[in-house]
Amino acid sequence: MQTTLPRIVVITRPTPLDMLLRRFGTQDNAKFYVESRGQDFARLLHIHELQMLAVTAVLRAIPAEQRRAQASRDDLDRFLFNPDDVIFAIGQDGLIPNVAKYLDGHTVVGFNPDPATVGGLLCRFTPADAAGVIKALNSGTLGAFVFERRTMVVAVREDGQQLLALNELFIGHHTHQSAKYRVSVHGQRPGLSERHSSSGVIVSTGTGATGWTASIVKQRGITQELPAAIERRLTYMVREPWPSMATGTEVNFGFLAEGETLTLSSEMEEGGVVFGDGIEADFLEFNEGQTITVRVADRTLNLLAKP
Repeated sequence: MQTTLPRIVVITRPTPLDMLLRRFGTQDNAKFYVESRGQDFARLLHIHELQMLAVTAVLRAIPAEQRRAQASRDDLDRFLFNPDDVIFAIGQDGLIPNVAKYLDGHTVVGFNPDPATVGGLLCRFTPADAAGVIKALNSGTLGAFVFERRTMVVAVREDGQQLLALNELFIGHHTHQSAKYRVSVHGQRPGLSERHSSSGVIVSTGTGATGWTASIVKQRGITQELPAAIERRLTYMVREPWPSMATGTEVNFGFLAEGETLTLSSEMEEGGVVFGDGIEADFLEFNEGQTITVRVADRTLNLLAKP
């Protein structure tokens, strides 16, 4: 039995109703706004209530003597995690990529507040499972569960700034218009380098292969097997590369094994960015003279899952 129980950090994200209340102040005002546009306010209220019930159930399952903390997704860039914290993410799957880049070796458990209608690829537990999960965590008897050490991707700029992502990185112009850069792949066949004008580059993990990447793969008719979630391998895809006298299209798709890198040198005067997991507000600048190197990250997301 552990002498010191780990702190459990419960993380949520604002519900659609929460976001409306921020805009309109009261539930009556929010209801009027939604229904005046022919939308179903009862559905938003139901989603909110399920989230609140899930949070209450998980918090009640934590023993009274055990340390706990709560944080919103909006607080993560300011929240101080302890090395031994266990993270309970309550919400849809997208919440886990939001928190992943702030963690380093922490155990993450995802709880789905609405398993009847929302499929949980990452949030696989129900709130009713919380007591059993906590008991196993506190006693060190996790034999009935598995750890998925999910691969992450990291972008490192020439000045040392880094950005981590669990699903994918986007590298390009913040408006998604033409981005100009030189791309080079290191670790595969020599001389794989090209100037590009494109809608940007996506570099995806195996976790991301079920999201944005899956859409691109289907659209482009790509049949190669994409990385698995725990496989130390990435895939990169160039969106709509433009062929011209100065730019090419050969380097448009491929894989990066551990130890291999994708390097991009910006030729954009302004507006170049790198962001991860769809969070455009958290980005690295990528303008002329700046370089980004992308590779398999040393960190993993340590996700507790059912067998």
